[in-house]
Amino acid sequence: MPLDFAPSKKPLTTFGLAGLADIVLLLLIFFLLTSNFIPQFGIQVNLPEASTAPPMESQFVTVVITRDGQFYVDQQQTTRDALLDTIIGVKGDKEALVLRADQEATVAQFATVASIARALEMRVLMATEREDSGRR
Repeated sequence: MPLDFAPSKKPLTTFGLAGLADIVLLLLIFFLLTSNFIPQFGIQVNLPEASTAPPMESQFVTVVITRDGQFYVDQQQTTRDALLDTIIGVKGDKEALVLRADQEATVAQFATVASIARALEMRVLMATEREDSGRR
């Protein structure tokens, strides 16, 4: 009497696509929701000029901290003690502050500017260079 190892049931040749459709739908929703949170920094384009659009520099206050600890507010040199008054003088209706700090600037200098911006209810944006920009 020979042993029969052949399966008695035929293999399932069709499968439901409902599970696959659910996975694709969930992935689509995930990518649609997260795509709005990816910042679009670093892409250089030449924007067209329009007489009705204000220049970007007029939408924020620029504060620069140099390597040796000098502070500049909108290209105007100021001291650490006069920083608050200088920012108030140029703020107007601007709601954001862009901080351009040298790599050698200290955290204390950054904290000074950030606390002043916080007191004035301004957002702080940190300007950086991309690693692959070629500048060394």
